Amino acid sequence: MKADPSSDTFKTIKSKSSGSYKEKGSRFFAAAFPVSDEEEIRNRIDETRKLHHTARHNCYAYILGKDGSVWRANDDGEPSGTAGKPILGQIRSFGLSDVLIIVSRYFGGTLLGTSGLINAYKTAAGEALKASEIINKVIMESYEIRYPYSAMNEVMRIIKEESVIHVNHQFDLNCVITVSFRQSAKQRIIERLSRIEGLNYYFLDKR
Repeated sequence: MKADPSSDTFKTIKSKSSGSYKEKGSRFFAAAFPVSDEEEIRNRIDETRKLHHTARHNCYAYILGKDGSVWRANDDGEPSGTAGKPILGQIRSFGLSDVLIIVSRYFGGTLLGTSGLINAYKTAAGEALKASEIINKVIMESYEIRYPYSAMNEVMRIIKEESVIHVNHQFDLNCVITVSFRQSAKQRIIERLSRIEGLNYYFLDKR
């Protein structure tokens, strides 16, 4: 995946979607999930393994981040490169990130061979993505801002003019507020806030 470094958006899926494929008695059930981190991915994999506990294999692949730099493909006991890699290839061919696809295989008694397995996992994963709603995800950054009460009007004016999302207000002699804004607006907003005397900001997270 080639990401535009100036962009703060990328393509992902809106919600869970499903697809399936059948070949020589073997059934392949694919589930595609929007995900934001590896802990969520582990939970989705555990849930799917419980749901498809009688499946012979639960193979998966995922990509995270705007540039797709975090990824993994797992064959879960299938011959190397026949399951996780073709699933991963489908996520990439759709140009997506923050996506996990798990394909559960119920063995039908007939071996499919290397090319048969690759085609089956690729097709099942592709069907799940075809059934999904693809959306643009905006990368947001969150900060905690601390400032004196005397600077309240200046801070609130910037928040209003820049359409900054703000939560967790704590108004006192020293005020604390948590804000989020688009990554592409970071430099401009931080520069404006930095001009306020006594204001300090602390990066919280990006997603």
